[in-house]
Amino acid sequence: MKYIRPIFLLLLVFHISGKPDNTGHKLQAVLWPMSPPGAIAQVDDAVYHFMQQYKVPGMSVAITRNGKLVYAKSYGKADIENNVPVSNASLFRIASVSKPITATAILKLAEAKKLNLDDKVFGEGALLGNKYGKQPYSAGIRQITVRHLLQHTAGGWPNNGADPMFSQPELNAAALISWTLDHVPLDTIPGTRYAYSNFGYCILGRVIEQVSGQPYAQYVKTAILQPSGGSTMQIGGNTLAERKPLEVKYYGQLGQDPYCCDVTRMDAHGGWIASATDLARWLVSIDGFDSKPDILSKASIAAMTTPSAANPNYALGWLVNAYHNWWHSGSLPGTASEVIRASNGFNWVMLCNTRTDKGFFNDLDALIWKAVSDKQTPWPAEDLF
Repeated sequence: MKYIRPIFLLLLVFHISGKPDNTGHKLQAVLWPMSPPGAIAQVDDAVYHFMQQYKVPGMSVAITRNGKLVYAKSYGKADIENNVPVSNASLFRIASVSKPITATAILKLAEAKKLNLDDKVFGEGALLGNKYGKQPYSAGIRQITVRHLLQHTAGGWPNNGADPMFSQPELNAAALISWTLDHVPLDTIPGTRYAYSNFGYCILGRVIEQVSGQPYAQYVKTAILQPSGGSTMQIGGNTLAERKPLEVKYYGQLGQDPYCCDVTRMDAHGGWIASATDLARWLVSIDGFDSKPDILSKASIAAMTTPSAANPNYALGWLVNAYHNWWHSGSLPGTASEVIRASNGFNWVMLCNTRTDKGFFNDLDALIWKAVSDKQTPWPAEDLF
């Protein structure tokens, strides 16, 4: 069928010894009820089945159609131990769904003539100049452009067991960039090979700061999120004690600690927390449909969704396919997320407070497609935003 899309396992899976989750609570399958009266069974039944199969404590889903919010519903528990349900206001870590948000910010700066996508990033006269690490830079590092970073074609620092973003935990983002430039050489010539890179998007966060003159999160909120109507999104904390108001609790599976990572340092590649509805607002604001004005120009949206020569399925912060669908997933211990923009006028957001393997992400990816492809699904006519 047209909507079936290639799936890429983009994100590092951690295997960390320890308790089933940070509290010692062992996740169990739950027998969920069928959809109550007034709900949309095509969505709810699929979500309940997915949650039962993969022992998901809580989920939040938002679906838009032609610019209107037609479904927003939350399921299960935000906090099992304190019996707190997930609500539509609940905030979840979105992990690598942060990347298309960062890409949106870069394109907004390009529209303002503050940078060009083909500007060099490092070296004399480049956007970040000689600010990080020791000089002289290698010839390869001096060739890296903003576009290379957006496309994951910078030539190195991939998301593998040596991913810089999960090393040197004592360093802040700036110090980590200097350390990586000094100690981790590129593997290939920039622009020639795709290698998914969290670190590349960390660099893009610093580009945004340098060019805008504002902290990364502040620029994104001012230029991207506020114009789209998103008011609660923010950079998350690292520990359970640093959980933000309305933020869910995360539950590890496979022996993973959901509070093992420096999420704050991940800002531009994996640090945002959001409600499903606020993410849907942002998605509607850049989806390229004519139903509502976008915050990016048509030319910027075309650039954002044009893949590189190195990978025909990855553009600027988005996975794309020949059917004009765009999407991105996110994954950290205790976290799973995905946003999808489909060519049939639907967008949707799915957020979970756990993750596992053996089909989890394939099934999450497929979860809403049947409902949005079924002409009998009873979507409301009014806008629920």
